[in-house]
Amino acid sequence: MLKCHLSRLMGERRLKISEVSRDTKINRGTVTRLYHDTYTRIEKKTINTLCDYFDCRIEELFEFSSEDEKE
Repeated sequence: MLKCHLSRLMGERRLKISEVSRDTKINRGTVTRLYHDTYTRIEKKTINTLCDYFDCRIEELFEFSSEDEKE
């Protein structure tokens, strides 16, 4: 299972969904789904934009765990 850590990254920087959306030009709905970890797919451009914005690696934004797939 893929888990998004956008909410943690935003919390550490005290950012709001609207601020990230405005600053990155990523649709607010997309940011909201990533924040709440309810997304079903994500564009490569969105990943690149968020990694640039947070100055992080993809491993800091997303985590893969095979344990959750067994459920």
